[in-house]
Amino acid sequence: MSALATAQKPFFFLIDFEQQKPVICPLEDAQSLGFQFEIKGVRNFQPQDRKPAPSPLSIAPIPKSVYSKAFQKVVREIYQGNTFLLNLTFPSAIQTPLDLEDIFHWAQAPYKLLHQDRFVVYSPECFVKIKDGQIYSYPMKGTIDAHLPDAQKILESDPKEINEHNTIVDLIRNDLSKVAKEVEVTRFRYLDKIKTQKNEIYHTSSEIRGKLPSDWKSQLPDILLGMLPAGSICGAPKAKTVSIIQDVEQDLRGYYTGIFGYFDGENLDSAVNIRYLEKKNDQLLYRSGGGITFLSDLESEYNELIEKIYVPVV
Repeated sequence: MSALATAQKPFFFLIDFEQQKPVICPLEDAQSLGFQFEIKGVRNFQPQDRKPAPSPLSIAPIPKSVYSKAFQKVVREIYQGNTFLLNLTFPSAIQTPLDLEDIFHWAQAPYKLLHQDRFVVYSPECFVKIKDGQIYSYPMKGTIDAHLPDAQKILESDPKEINEHNTIVDLIRNDLSKVAKEVEVTRFRYLDKIKTQKNEIYHTSSEIRGKLPSDWKSQLPDILLGMLPAGSICGAPKAKTVSIIQDVEQDLRGYYTGIFGYFDGENLDSAVNIRYLEKKNDQLLYRSGGGITFLSDLESEYNELIEKIYVPVV
């Protein structure tokens, strides 16, 4: 990565949550390795009109009893002071007449990635963007069904959502301060609406910006690895929270909640691998979850895990 960036040679990269199976290759090699991606309109494939027409996903979420056991364990860790925010995730089985490539071409999202017949990502969340020597991060925390009465007001005023978002913004600000100077929050808790195959939802995000050193290209691996895993999908404090995640989820996340992106020779853009659908043993699994704090309740968190199982259509 350092050699390619220093030589200003465009490249694609994919890093898993555990940082065990990274993929870094010149941009022109990505498709031959089975990767198709689109990042803010930049793509390495030709768009296709895929059929059949989209239809609702049939969802078999993880049993509430299984989720409850993990949730209660996280709550105990919170009250013991080992974590104060933990993003708890699980896979749900789904059925759809569409295959992964259908979903990849059909879904509308700022960040999309297809690994041939293995997984598809259609992420709304930027990890970091580097442009003109400035580094930006856009942590996303807070989701609600947009059709609920006063949905925006509820999301903006909910104490649990406020606490969760503030925690992640502070964590990302600290992460950026390790690699950049003049770090500041330039936009705080703004809302985006996403239309899905079943409803519309609001997401809450913030923008944090910092100034990189002039030789940042040679330091790019340290910049990215120093911020991994992404704070919005693990929690705080990061190291201890990740160890608790590995215990309670009882399975590797792999590329789910890792990152992918590309460097165009001058600037870089990347996404957090959320809204993630994978094929495993001929079964389609959709991974989702949400942040657990001392203000969380089981029913709301379990429902949020299910609410995030969607394909964006607009």
